[in-house]
Amino acid sequence: MSRRERKLTPAEQKRKAAFESVCAEMARAGYTRKNFLIGIVQANTLSVLVMLPFLALAAWLYSPCIAAGGDFFLGGQFLLLFAALLVLLVVHECIHGLTWGFFAPSHFASISFGVIWKALTPYCTCNAPLRRWQYALGAAMPTLVLGVGLTAAAALLHQNWLFLLAEIMILGGGGDFLILLHMFRYRPASGEVLCLDHPYECGFVAFEKAA
Repeated sequence: MSRRERKLTPAEQKRKAAFESVCAEMARAGYTRKNFLIGIVQANTLSVLVMLPFLALAAWLYSPCIAAGGDFFLGGQFLLLFAALLVLLVVHECIHGLTWGFFAPSHFASISFGVIWKALTPYCTCNAPLRRWQYALGAAMPTLVLGVGLTAAAALLHQNWLFLLAEIMILGGGGDFLILLHMFRYRPASGEVLCLDHPYECGFVAFEKAA
């Protein structure tokens, strides 16, 4: 989402200033910057297409358990399913923070959370540049933990409602996987690349060491 489309909160403005300071410091150190940002609308549409193969794979793996799994909706308890979904959305962002915070030099002091209220989108951001694989792991980890983990739990416990949550969590990782797709398509001229999460937009910037 563009900065022109919404007003930044005071916390986002503070993170923006810190972000620009880091970018200036990296430029002075001889790094060139490349932006990899995705609009919220784009993330919400293309992410579905990106995650379709993973949704289908999870459904295929779980399909032998469907008959014994009972009701997909907890006997009509939609509110309980909805509450579980809200909790898992928060857990999703916390997993981002835990993973990135583990690698960041200042650890969890580098992690911040926020919500884009216009799009009802919570987010987690790391204000420290990370190695490419560290950033990628932090981006993928919530889907791996919640999508794969809940699918496995649903299969072991024969609980269709858990599988439904797993599919929603896999779909919810679409924006992250769209960012990863951009990252893997990026072919830097130099082997020294650091990735910095954007403080309030969906995406990151890559710093490539100039030759």
